[in-house]
Amino acid sequence: MVVEEAKVDVEIKSPANKFHLFVGRLQHVPKATRYVQGCDLVEGDWGMVGSIVLWKLLSDGEARVSKDRIEAMDFEKKVIQWRVLEGPLKTQYNSILKTMKVSPNHGGPGSVVNWNVKYERTDEKVAHPERLLQFLVQVTKEVDGYLLSEE
Repeated sequence: MVVEEAKVDVEIKSPANKFHLFVGRLQHVPKATRYVQGCDLVEGDWGMVGSIVLWKLLSDGEARVSKDRIEAMDFEKKVIQWRVLEGPLKTQYNSILKTMKVSPNHGGPGSVVNWNVKYERTDEKVAHPERLLQFLVQVTKEVDGYLLSEE
């Protein structure tokens, strides 16, 4: 199979630096959204490339887990990248690489969160990861709402 790509942009009201710094502190994300029930450090150090985290998620009303390795953490470029190592997604995809980039909204307040998912399906019958993109949009909006309520 071939590596494919799916993208979605989410406009948020929070400043790019604030949003990226918050999400970069992975262990704090569960307090900002009902979709992330927990985040445990399995290996390495919080926020460091190569570290492995276990996400406890609520997706489509079901509890799920995803073990991810941090592939990139660039505070200057406001980019975080995770590779899915284990979890339900790995039954449908040979590889999944999620990249989040936060940019200031040019010409106005707020920011844009760009989610890019590179994936290789196990079979051509497997759907493209639209539900994953919807989940990432929901999490992004809830984290944004949480950050705005903290001001």
